[in-house]
Amino acid sequence: MSKPIQHRYIHIKNQGFTLLELLVVIVIIGLLASIAAPKLFSQIGKSETKTASAQIEALGLGLDQYRIDVGQYPTTEQGLIALNKNPGNVPKWAGPYLKKSVPDDPWGKPYLYKSPGEHGDYDLSTLGKDGQLGGTSDAQDVLSW
Repeated sequence: MSKPIQHRYIHIKNQGFTLLELLVVIVIIGLLASIAAPKLFSQIGKSETKTASAQIEALGLGLDQYRIDVGQYPTTEQGLIALNKNPGNVPKWAGPYLKKSVPDDPWGKPYLYKSPGEHGDYDLSTLGKDGQLGGTSDAQDVLSW
């Protein structure tokens, strides 16, 4: 006769987290997030403002090149599109003066352009996140002058 098969059981102790331990960890993560999130989001607003400043500077370089070729800045009516497309009645136009099309500001609104400007040969600006004159932080205006 054959021997009966012996079963050996390995007892594994149930190792897991209790509900209380999980709740404590979730509360700690929540506290850390509440401290870090405002600092992170304030940096995002600053980066959008810096992006707007950099874009205004790049557009200004294109406008300066346009002026060198044509003899004057594009009029308010011609607008910034004149940096990429000949307005039609400008014989000395030698553009495009930008590698890409004129971007919107970081908040999705077109840049404001006026020539002749009130603060110089041209005024180029964006009103920031709130779209209103003035403001602070990410709602501040970004100006070419």
